[in-house]
Amino acid sequence: MWIDKGDHIKAILEMLPEKPGSYQYYDTNGTIIYVGKAKNLKKRVSSYFNKEPESIKTRVLVKQIKDIKYIVVGTEEDALLLENNLIKQYRPRYNVMLKDDKTYPSIVVKNEYFSRVFTTRNIIRDGSQYYGPYPSAYTAKLMLQMIKGLYPIRSCHLPLTPESIIEGKYKKCLEYHIKRCKAPCEGMQSLEEYQNNISFVKEILKGNVSQVSTILYDTMQKLASELRFEEAQVIKEKYEIIENYRSKSTVVTPALHNIDVFSIIENEHSAYINYLHIGNGAVVQAYTFEYKMRLEETEGELLSLGIIEMRNRFNSTAKEIILPCPIDIELENVTITIPQRGDKKKLLELSEMNVKQYKVDKLKQAEKLNPEQRSTKLLKEIQDTLKLPKLPIQIECFDNSNIQGSDAVAACIVYKMAKPSKKDYRKYIIKTVVGSDDYASMKEVVQRRYKRAIEENTSLPDLIITDGGKGQMEVVRQVVEDELHLSIPIVGLAKNDKHRTSELLFGFPPEIVGMSLQSYMFKFFTQIQDEVHRFAITFHKNKRSKGQTKSELDNIKGIGEKTKTLLLRHYKSVKRIKDADEDELKGIIGEAKTKILVNELNKI
Repeated sequence: MWIDKGDHIKAILEMLPEKPGSYQYYDTNGTIIYVGKAKNLKKRVSSYFNKEPESIKTRVLVKQIKDIKYIVVGTEEDALLLENNLIKQYRPRYNVMLKDDKTYPSIVVKNEYFSRVFTTRNIIRDGSQYYGPYPSAYTAKLMLQMIKGLYPIRSCHLPLTPESIIEGKYKKCLEYHIKRCKAPCEGMQSLEEYQNNISFVKEILKGNVSQVSTILYDTMQKLASELRFEEAQVIKEKYEIIENYRSKSTVVTPALHNIDVFSIIENEHSAYINYLHIGNGAVVQAYTFEYKMRLEETEGELLSLGIIEMRNRFNSTAKEIILPCPIDIELENVTITIPQRGDKKKLLELSEMNVKQYKVDKLKQAEKLNPEQRSTKLLKEIQDTLKLPKLPIQIECFDNSNIQGSDAVAACIVYKMAKPSKKDYRKYIIKTVVGSDDYASMKEVVQRRYKRAIEENTSLPDLIITDGGKGQMEVVRQVVEDELHLSIPIVGLAKNDKHRTSELLFGFPPEIVGMSLQSYMFKFFTQIQDEVHRFAITFHKNKRSKGQTKSELDNIKGIGEKTKTLLLRHYKSVKRIKDADEDELKGIIGEAKTKILVNELNKI
């Protein structure tokens, strides 16, 4: 920790998600001084503050950071594109700016007779259709090669018109002879056939590849059935390229301009609204805020308030607003869109991703400020579900462990305020039970546990959990209520035939408590059961392991631990020690100890 971050920055660093995105650093004036991208926002941003950077400029930057904001996206490539857009929008002081200020490449289907398809960095609004942008020129080039391998599309710059083709102004070129073009310049390919290919190209560029993929797959199967394996292999390679194609960005789409995007998510008392503004084919504004709900406002009413608030705050003049649901207000000269698919749907999903992350961050922050809040909420849920007389602040759970009755042990674990209190864990060696009798073992341990608690006046649990069903519950009840006259609620955790916790039992006679197996409460009880099982098994293994190292040498006075270890290491077993030559023994442990050892072993 090379720099004092301050409480505000510390809180942000703790809440950062481990997701890809772009982060923005602000100075004391609220000005963006740096924009970055990250595959993992938490790791990347934290790295600036955890150790002193080698670069002097970076150290100066970090000392000026007074606030951090971020936008989460789906992939690292999207983070790269978003970073590029934000740098161009805000031109932060500490970001490197490219001299040529080039944008990321797109693929254009040109609006012309016999449309050309090529990569470009310049968006011209002439009716042409642009796809991308792509995170690198290589990605765009690879996609273009794949398309041209699938469909013969002209690459020349000839200004083709119906008249020029009829007049025979142009001659076919090398592309025709190597079968990459069908020479529409000489009328050897009809406009209808060519544009049909272009329609397939557009579907691929949109990401709607299922139809093209199906055609390729059927073609591949047909060629294989005709034993034309080399041709089938070529089609297979194209098919696999299309199937693996996921390069299209969800962050920016050149066709979208001057659009506002809103999304909303609610909890019991608050509504969170995210606002994105799309300008010149880029996300240029992102902001999330919270409304404290006073009445039972609808989603549409809250969105309406948020739209007016954000458009006024950021002076937005967008002519289209993308929303997840209808609203009751009408805005003059503004179109409301609720997308179901396509690029606008992806923008809405991006907004929803950010508003969900904001909600998670707020909840985590609240838990950090009040760490007992979540535990209290869980314990209150348990109290209400089981109708307990008081909050189960102290919970204790028992489990037995033995192998065919040998080395029988038991364990008790303690949870306080829904957290393990390991200093209160206890291990028990079963003393009064012979053989494998789980009920008798449980009875002994519970008696010992709570008799001692009464005698020493230590705290008693508010809830007891047994690692078993109705039988175990009844044994515990007999000890707690009938013998010790204590009033402590008892819960049983029963397992199915796959040894997984399947139901929660409570009351006498015990009844199944209805709750989702995915609920946090059920998972909490399962966690306790797993912990007591782990603790008991570990104790049992250790005890059994010690027992396996015992031998007949342990009871011979005069033969200590070191001598015993020396003999067993040399002879491997007590039988071999008995059969050993006395002179050899004297050479190992000496004459006096050999005499004691031989005399005692002869008695056995």
